[in-house]
Amino acid sequence: QNVGPRARRDKYSVLLPTYNERENLPLIVWLLVKYFNESGYNYEIIIIDDGSPDGTLEVAEQLQKIYGSNKILLRPREKKLGLGTAYIHGMKHASGNFVIIMDADLSHHPKFIPEFIEKQKEGDYDLVSGTRYRGNGGVYGWDLRRKLISRGANFLSQVLLRPGASDLTGSFRLYKKHVLESLVERCVSKGYVFQMEMIVRARQLNYTVGEVPISFVDRVYGESKLGGNEIVSFVKGLLTLFATT
Repeated sequence: QNVGPRARRDKYSVLLPTYNERENLPLIVWLLVKYFNESGYNYEIIIIDDGSPDGTLEVAEQLQKIYGSNKILLRPREKKLGLGTAYIHGMKHASGNFVIIMDADLSHHPKFIPEFIEKQKEGDYDLVSGTRYRGNGGVYGWDLRRKLISRGANFLSQVLLRPGASDLTGSFRLYKKHVLESLVERCVSKGYVFQMEMIVRARQLNYTVGEVPISFVDRVYGESKLGGNEIVSFVKGLLTLFATT
């Protein structure tokens, strides 16, 4: 895939807030590196660990040795301080002109990132949001109750807020960096509502929103998370890295 001269100047900073993600982190980082390298975009991955007791940070340090400190930035914090502040903290250290936020628990698949980037370029959108509720998007591994709650919450907020985006609580998004900065400054909520507030505020400020259908897989560590062949090639890749570093 050939990228134009402007695209070459673009840099994508991925913010990965982590708390007890020791098992998932090597896989998510490997997939990010794989899809970025394949699509040829410039990137960095900023891991913001909130004092995980399970040794997530030690794993992150190993990953940094493998992939290099120009690609993997560690910006840990002493304790669990919440998602909103993790983004603020991560953004201060982001050198990209675009910022991607996603979960580190593998519920968001990095394979969608090139689609986010293409979508953004297509309409020069201020932000691109992954949606589970349009096109071939979907949720896997959720029971009916959770699906209904999520759909219900989303429907209710659509009616009340008319935000012009179909998935308000999703946390897989691509932002122009300055747009994310101006939104985060204005956001007051913490946790789950934070994602919703970001989209609503984006609307108030007349930012343009593009959408990409994504499949969202509920937090399960292991086989059901990703295809077997991805697990296999990950293990192979890991062994190669292990042998060469």
